[in-house]
Amino acid sequence: MIDVMRLVNDPGYDRWRSMVAATGGCAHPIHLAGESAIVNATTGEVLHDYRTIDEVRGYLLIACGNRRASVCPSCSKVYQADTFQLIRAGLSGGKGTPETVSAHPRAFVTLTAPSFGPVHTRREKGGTVRACRPRNRDKVCEHGRPVGCRFRHESGDERLGQPICADCYDYTGAVLWQAHAGALWHRFTLEMRRTLASEAGMSRVEFGKRVRVSFAKVAEYQRRGLVHFHTVIRLDGPEGSADVPPDWADHHLLVRAIPSAVRRVMVRSPESGLGRRELRWGDQLDIRPILLDRGADGLSERAVASYIAKYATKGAEASGTVDHRLSCPACKGRGRLSVVASCGRCQGTGLKPGLYLDALPVTEHARRMIRTCWELGARREFTALRLRPWAHMLGFRGHFSTKSRRYSTTLGDLRQARAAHRAQQARERHGLPALEDETTLVLGHWRFAGSGYTPGEAIMAEDVRRRVQAARMIASERAGQVEQIEQFGTESSYNTNEGELP
Repeated sequence: MIDVMRLVNDPGYDRWRSMVAATGGCAHPIHLAGESAIVNATTGEVLHDYRTIDEVRGYLLIACGNRRASVCPSCSKVYQADTFQLIRAGLSGGKGTPETVSAHPRAFVTLTAPSFGPVHTRREKGGTVRACRPRNRDKVCEHGRPVGCRFRHESGDERLGQPICADCYDYTGAVLWQAHAGALWHRFTLEMRRTLASEAGMSRVEFGKRVRVSFAKVAEYQRRGLVHFHTVIRLDGPEGSADVPPDWADHHLLVRAIPSAVRRVMVRSPESGLGRRELRWGDQLDIRPILLDRGADGLSERAVASYIAKYATKGAEASGTVDHRLSCPACKGRGRLSVVASCGRCQGTGLKPGLYLDALPVTEHARRMIRTCWELGARREFTALRLRPWAHMLGFRGHFSTKSRRYSTTLGDLRQARAAHRAQQARERHGLPALEDETTLVLGHWRFAGSGYTPGEAIMAEDVRRRVQAARMIASERAGQVEQIEQFGTESSYNTNEGELP
């Protein structure tokens, strides 16, 4: 409270608050020091200049731009909105994509991870919650634990996603699958083209000259700590979204090819003393058409875009782990509790393996997966998988949100358009020439001067963020842009124990 009072009574408080509001209430803003000037290129006259030395605090705040909602709620909202526009443009048109793209064959597909052991789940049918895993009461596993669970779990039950028997759960297989999930996705995109060509009775080269397959996908963590992929698959003509595909490249061809491609995809883990595993997708596969008619048996374009954008800002923390990398205290990050244990270079330092891992604020299941990542990462044959640097992600090191080149616009283009719009607004406010005026130049010099807030600043910045968020919600409601998505619930349909459909 003392720091809050000091901040509020500071002469530069109003200016600081306005800078925080300009970042949208960013939780970890970047401090920049430097200057910029708008100069007439012909005469050399300085039309406008800005220097951080004139600021009360001597720096300028800019948003961190982090996509994770657990790190920065404000910046993640911007990332979510950009992802929505990117996905929506590839479905409905806009942002440089023609509206005719909405007539192309499209499907919303969910690819799941296989089962590595039963975990607690919430089963519901017809509004009635069912028993988690109803099995013979007297049947036990080899470790003497019941193989089933007759509890009817509430949605917030901490046991959800945790193994029925942790000793029976295949943690090695789960981590290795997770580490190869990106490779599985890449193989799937290649196999989709081969399968479509085969179904159409063509060679892959001939098919590629007539049809282009476009993708956009996002990775979502399940409670059991494994990812699955939500993806939009679209068929275009050879030139991309602006080109109509042939009549025979229809929705039926697309839907028919997807299951075959999923079954054929396989990646082998590196050879090791643990054996070599064949890693595949899970048995559960969901394929839904994306339709213009909301009343038809399918999904609306807006629903799909909103659903994918929702999970673009979530990470592994949704499965009970942490949202930052782990390290060994004897080598770096000394004094942190969020570290694992001896890293191999710390032998003889007196560190007890697992001491720091036990202090992590994670679920026991996530702790076992992190420990498995750390142990497998010490093996030479798994060096390329980089399991230790990605232990906090439970082994997954792929991109959360990706798209094919010609699916639609890019995040970079959206950000550039937003920056240009704000720059133009600033020029109009100061009575300067338009942004596209070639007679002016922008000269600047900036350097990093810090980041984040003091404890008191963090409290007031959160208040600013809430106010900004409320104002945006009111503006959206007035513009009629808020829409309830009835096709999806608040949780993923695949947020279950083994990728099973609910």
